[in-house]
Amino acid sequence: MPVHKKEGDQVYAGTLNEHGYLEIKVSRRSEETVLSKIVKMVEEAERKKSPTEKFVDKFARYYTPAVIFLAVGVATIPSLVFGKPFDEWLYKALVLLVISCPCALAISTPVSMVSGITGAAKNGVLIKGGNYIEEMAKAKVFVFDKTGTLTEGRPVVTDTLEVNNYPAKEILEMAASIESLSEHPLAKAVVAKAESESVSLKPASEFKAIPGKGLKGNINGKTYYIGSPAMFSELSIPFPQAKVKELEEEGKTTILVGNRECMGIIAIMDKVRDAAPETIRLLKKKDMRVAMLTGDNDRIAKTIANKLEIDEYHSNLLPEDKVRMIEELNQKYGRVVMVGDGVNDAPALAKATVGIAMGAIGSDVALETADIALMHDDISKLPYLFELSKKTFGIVKQNIFTSIAVKGSFAVLAFPGIVTLWMAVAFGDMGLSLLVIVNAMRLAVFK
Repeated sequence: MPVHKKEGDQVYAGTLNEHGYLEIKVSRRSEETVLSKIVKMVEEAERKKSPTEKFVDKFARYYTPAVIFLAVGVATIPSLVFGKPFDEWLYKALVLLVISCPCALAISTPVSMVSGITGAAKNGVLIKGGNYIEEMAKAKVFVFDKTGTLTEGRPVVTDTLEVNNYPAKEILEMAASIESLSEHPLAKAVVAKAESESVSLKPASEFKAIPGKGLKGNINGKTYYIGSPAMFSELSIPFPQAKVKELEEEGKTTILVGNRECMGIIAIMDKVRDAAPETIRLLKKKDMRVAMLTGDNDRIAKTIANKLEIDEYHSNLLPEDKVRMIEELNQKYGRVVMVGDGVNDAPALAKATVGIAMGAIGSDVALETADIALMHDDISKLPYLFELSKKTFGIVKQNIFTSIAVKGSFAVLAFPGIVTLWMAVAFGDMGLSLLVIVNAMRLAVFK
């Protein structure tokens, strides 16, 4: 939402001016701006490797040399120390070497992850790496940004209330006629409401925007005011304060319409996404805790949280406050999934165990920072995504356990000569690898 600025106020780098002319003095170097700090926070948050990545790197570094040394020992020690036939133990060493080939074990994780990522892409979810699937499977909390994530990010008119016997149609007609000359998001919401109800607009003149308060204009020789309760108080135009308070307690923004007296009240609210209630319900059904972070005031945050039955919410947050909250939730619950869309969400997305960005309306910074992107802004995909991650991690464990069990059994049976070289190739290596691949491919069609 636009924020009113007066002479002497700070203006962040990247700020857009809605109307009028401004002279702005640069007070900080480019690397010290808020935007630069956000980018820096993102970079710092992304430097840390996950425990899984470290384990895989360490495992790959030691496993292959260990297998080769073991096979050499099996081939030489029995003949050199115990006088056993060299060719017999060389054969067993070759069998052991084939069985110990890490193919099936090595592909257990990547083939499952690739299959899961492919299946997700078919369903409109872009996952940037398999490790994020694993981390999500272990997550305990889903954290949502409010505006543009749980809500549509597009304010809509919810109520048009009559005051002093003025009909609702006339109230909307006067308001939309003047608001049509403004670029303010709330003005666009009023005009859209008028268009949806086929209310014709009248030509307005002497238009003037009063920053932070409202608008005024002339229609048919009469001056009309469209603005906040504070504006009407300054103009000494009486209005039903109790009703305004009631609407604001519902988390709605109130716009008053009037000339010499108040004609009506227009209430505007950022609509909750249709899919949000069911998405929250399904996540909670899967024993996930759901939290909401927002820069909005506590009254609006509480309204949305109660409506969606969110477990906890935190309001009046700046970007750095969101990062702090993510850190606190990480410490409390271990792993946190953050869903957001804007530049302000980017540091929190980077700090979270898994960051999910809304694709179409999400900012470039957020999309670059996030680990997963919802390509069509469809948050109803989140329960599917969580279930897919659990399924993928489950199949990874199945494949690893099967690989170790089969190879371990074959290795033991190789010493008494029960397992031959062709059996090792057909079942202990190639056959097992194919089994792992087929098991993982089920994820590509998971819905």
